[in-house]
Amino acid sequence: MPGPIEITHWHWAGFILCVVLFLALDLGVFHRQAHVVKFKEALIWSSIWFTLSMLFAAALVPLRGKTEAVQFVTGYLIELSLSMDNVFVIALIFAYFRVPSQYQHRVLFWGILGALIMRGLMIGAGAVLIQRFLWTLYLFGAFLVFTGVKMLFVSDEEIHPEKNFILRLAKKYFRVTPDFHGQNFSLRNDGGFMLTPLALVLLMVETTDLIFAVDSIPAVFAVTTKPFIVFTSNVFAILGLRSLYFVLAGAIEYFRYLKIGLSFVLVFIGVKMLLAPHAAPEKWFQVDISSSASLLVVAAILATAIALSVAAAKREARLARGKSKPH
Repeated sequence: MPGPIEITHWHWAGFILCVVLFLALDLGVFHRQAHVVKFKEALIWSSIWFTLSMLFAAALVPLRGKTEAVQFVTGYLIELSLSMDNVFVIALIFAYFRVPSQYQHRVLFWGILGALIMRGLMIGAGAVLIQRFLWTLYLFGAFLVFTGVKMLFVSDEEIHPEKNFILRLAKKYFRVTPDFHGQNFSLRNDGGFMLTPLALVLLMVETTDLIFAVDSIPAVFAVTTKPFIVFTSNVFAILGLRSLYFVLAGAIEYFRYLKIGLSFVLVFIGVKMLLAPHAAPEKWFQVDISSSASLLVVAAILATAIALSVAAAKREARLARGKSKPH
């Protein structure tokens, strides 16, 4: 039986080319005209992106082996779950700026394109750092444990655009129109170049994703240090973020315990990274948690958090109906 193929520059180029093609079709064909994305349409697109992700994982089995396929699925699941937390923050940003529903997809499209570039650079830097200084895995692990514990006690139910450095910088050097101008991010008039409020929303979305990437990318490095698997799992999760937003944004009450679940996920993978033998083979205590076991633990934590959230929402709905009935 032949061994796994070697990942070359051609594989990277081919994957990136496919992503660019998908994005071009998305904006140039399927969403050329600004429109409100309905739940059914978003659910179909979410299913398409999930199916493509699983097909990619299946293709990895004969090409790179079952272990890397499981690592991809685990990384994808971690990124997708952390993206769900990002979805709710984006919903707050859209509500704060009162972004019309028909323009939200365009913001998410360009926001995700920027996120792919930023994450690609961060993954490349992280891979080089780990290759040269293997002990940095300890730092990543400790950071994830700290972030997971902190997530339990810090609320992000409010956003503060006035504290956003990038936003303040944009307002300092560019004039901003008071109103939206369709789906345009900028315009020119007699006074010169101006940004629209939609451009400020895009900057908020980009900086928000950058903050989330600081947590999520080290989390995938806990699963695997192979850059191609880390990058592809990130890309598939981010590509599905747009449709995921339109599926979940209206059902936030059904995910009230998701943040708690995510905090446990971050703590788990942080501890996994701290105990992994590849981090420091000579340390006196180490535990090698397999990729399959990691996938099961992460999936179980997230499933439990979502199940408890749905059960709590349904219980409150029943109580509300009971109180509204005449006695």
